[in-house]
Amino acid sequence: MGSVLTQLLLLWLLGTQPEATIRVFVVPHSHLDVGWLHTVQGSTQAYVTTVYTSVVEDLTRNKQHRFIIVDQEFFRLWWDGVASAKQKVQVRQLVDQGRLEFVLGGQVMHDEAVTHVDDQILQLTEGHRFLYETFGIRPQFSWQVDSFGASATTPTLFALAGFNGHIISRIDYDLKETMQQDQEMQFVWRGSRSLLAQQEIFTHVLDENGYCSKGFYWNEKAVFPDPPWDGMYPNQTVPVTLSNIQRYANTLSYNVRKRAPWFLTPHILWPWGCDRQFFNASVQFANMDYLMGYINKHVSQFGVLMVYATLSEYFQTLHSEHEPVQVRDHRDFLPYSSDMFHSWTGFYASRSGLKGLARRASALLYAGESMFTRFMLAPHRFLDRAWGLQQLQKLRWAVSEVQNSKEMPSVYDLLVLTTIPGLSYRYYVIKPSRRAKGDTQVTEATMANTKQFGRRPRRHDSSVGRRLVHVENDCYSVFLDKDTNLMQSIWERQSNQTIQVTQQFMEYEANGDEDQGPISDNYVFTSSETAKPAWETVGMEIVEGELVTEIRQYFYRTVNDRDPTYTVYSRLARGPPGADGELLCHRIEQEYRVGPLELNREAIWRTSTNLNTARVLYSDNNGYQMQRRAYKHHENNIARNYYPMTQSAFIQDRQSRLVLLSEQAHGVSSQGNGQMEVMLHRRLWALSVNVTLNDTSVVHSVLWLLLGPSTLTRDLGQRSGVALQHRPVVLIRELSETARIHPHPQHQEAVTLPPSIHLQILSIPGWTYNSNHTKHVKNLRKDNKGEAKAEFRRVLLRLHHLYEADEDPVRSQPVTVNLQSVLQGLGSVVSVEERSLTGTWDVSTLHRWRWPTQEPGYLRGNSSHPSLHPGSFTITIHPKEIRTFFIYFKER
Repeated sequence: MGSVLTQLLLLWLLGTQPEATIRVFVVPHSHLDVGWLHTVQGSTQAYVTTVYTSVVEDLTRNKQHRFIIVDQEFFRLWWDGVASAKQKVQVRQLVDQGRLEFVLGGQVMHDEAVTHVDDQILQLTEGHRFLYETFGIRPQFSWQVDSFGASATTPTLFALAGFNGHIISRIDYDLKETMQQDQEMQFVWRGSRSLLAQQEIFTHVLDENGYCSKGFYWNEKAVFPDPPWDGMYPNQTVPVTLSNIQRYANTLSYNVRKRAPWFLTPHILWPWGCDRQFFNASVQFANMDYLMGYINKHVSQFGVLMVYATLSEYFQTLHSEHEPVQVRDHRDFLPYSSDMFHSWTGFYASRSGLKGLARRASALLYAGESMFTRFMLAPHRFLDRAWGLQQLQKLRWAVSEVQNSKEMPSVYDLLVLTTIPGLSYRYYVIKPSRRAKGDTQVTEATMANTKQFGRRPRRHDSSVGRRLVHVENDCYSVFLDKDTNLMQSIWERQSNQTIQVTQQFMEYEANGDEDQGPISDNYVFTSSETAKPAWETVGMEIVEGELVTEIRQYFYRTVNDRDPTYTVYSRLARGPPGADGELLCHRIEQEYRVGPLELNREAIWRTSTNLNTARVLYSDNNGYQMQRRAYKHHENNIARNYYPMTQSAFIQDRQSRLVLLSEQAHGVSSQGNGQMEVMLHRRLWALSVNVTLNDTSVVHSVLWLLLGPSTLTRDLGQRSGVALQHRPVVLIRELSETARIHPHPQHQEAVTLPPSIHLQILSIPGWTYNSNHTKHVKNLRKDNKGEAKAEFRRVLLRLHHLYEADEDPVRSQPVTVNLQSVLQGLGSVVSVEERSLTGTWDVSTLHRWRWPTQEPGYLRGNSSHPSLHPGSFTITIHPKEIRTFFIYFKER
């Protein structure tokens, strides 16, 4: 009881001290890094279990202590596999008391540069589901402290999830210095230029100290692969004693007073912890208790008053001050540099093969979710729904971690032209041709014709060849120089414009020796020299097929090489008339095979044009929105002008735009006028935290190239980006004897949405909680959770308007949809509930905090959420909105 009174007294004192006193909110935490240097299982065994067990034990004994937990991937494993019944009761009590707080609440603290918005939402949704089902809580504050740069998509998503505050840390070192000097470390961030105030969020930037408090943790570092048997960790910091407490107090108070001028209020957030801390919580807190007690007894000497706090307690105090802050627009904080020569832009392309696998796994999951929903709403006698749901739940969690896999190269490509209606499939039988004459149900495949061109040496001048060969479809003619075997230009039919386009593989040579200067490693890209061509000769083939013409180019590192280091297949397709054929026609698909690279090489695919772009590049934030990237002149010019390309990038002038769409994340830059280069692969030897990037793999990647006037490409670009991310999943299996004779695919009704709207997910999540919050909390208190069963009638639907408010005169208009009509192909809709982004809030009960800003009130606009009227099935979706619903279908 005494410790509780002490904490209450300190909180009261925080509000009664004179203005000169700095109020310090000490937020204990441990940064656990899901899947970084060790596997999830290895980390759990080595230190995660000890952290949670130790913290729960200490907080139970000491009422004034606090702690925040971030990653649900680790906590869920501890909760399900380690925690005793007694510990679970203790955790529930600590959560109810507000002393153990879950912040962010996703499975992981996601990367903000190279992850796709769909995957960010998925991992956040799964983590929030676990917390809501288990404790009935909904996180309201973020903790994005270790992502390398900050995307403007993230604050938008967190606002949609119901958050009231957002914390970031890693932004450019020189920008952070300026923001500290100008007291701009706190602001209201409007991450979407279309949503504006509707989804703004108060954002706090951790100062130059980041999320660590060096010199103030007393259990040192974790030990792998197992914790020490006697609990004694090596090289522990000298504990706080009577003889050294003055020195500790001077150091801490100086640290606080240095930070204070960087913020508008005297309330200082002081993160206490770092990587893998608090595996001996009692030692940590015992030392800090002694130190804080000493400082608080001498407030007049140090000018500092300290109290343990959660993020809720800090933000509630800050919100009550009503201190107006600046408004930041939709600009992001990318790329991230920690100093002049350490630009963290290399990881955009590191382990490219793994990035591709992660994106394909995600696409497979979304296809599986949709088809499982379809089957469950029309019960299938061959599918066990409990088993199917279990497999999907495993994949949902696994997609956030990323699993390894291998791809086997194909000998032949079989191309089938088909139109697949929305949320359905097509069923084909492929067998040796024995077609009877007159059989109109069977189509016989034809072999493509191949024309080969000899290997051509690389020219060392810029002369343009006059011997051209061209391939074409209904939208493009691609001209190739027979003297170099390189692309020379592209003619676009609609605008009748010819653009000079040359593409080639090039390499940056990396320094792997720190004694010789700045290095490139897993994360950092550093280059003092421009990229150089990575080949001496090029071979070419043109393969003419009935559906596709393919240009195959083989780049050889030396004249005598037998096998190419680089290969690119460029495909022009011929499709049917109509919208689907338009998307197919207006893209040149380019599939790459890159590697193995030589050591300390970073490979790029550079596209050079005669567009007058002034080195201005546009690249996406997480596949959600575009950012304008003007070339910036720095000491480390090349690396600091690299940006993440999660899904798309383009360059343009007044007449034309060249767009690249990607199926996975890469780095992208414009190092010259009319140029755009994509980093595809890296192989480095430099050690970074005892890990090298000696990646000897051969990576495969796909880009789609769109070219034409901006009126055309801005319409097609968004829809094509979705089409590339969610290409049809092809499943192949041997037919049973019955199916060989009489294949009978199940009849399906199409589910089709307007072209501006993307069906982000259609899923039966199998959640057990009651969508009525009051009833759900009541059930938890009655301990009815064990009796809860998955709800198979409740379908999670999320819709995303693809276009910005001013992007296209037609596609950017609000879209009205009747959900009952649109979804009738799945069944009879009986009711609809609109939810927050992760599903845990009924939006009619969600009231986020409003923060005072320094802009005039009349400029602020509307911050209310467009809600669904009770009993209605009709919604209107505005540009860039992401709307989430629970759909209930009539049981069959």
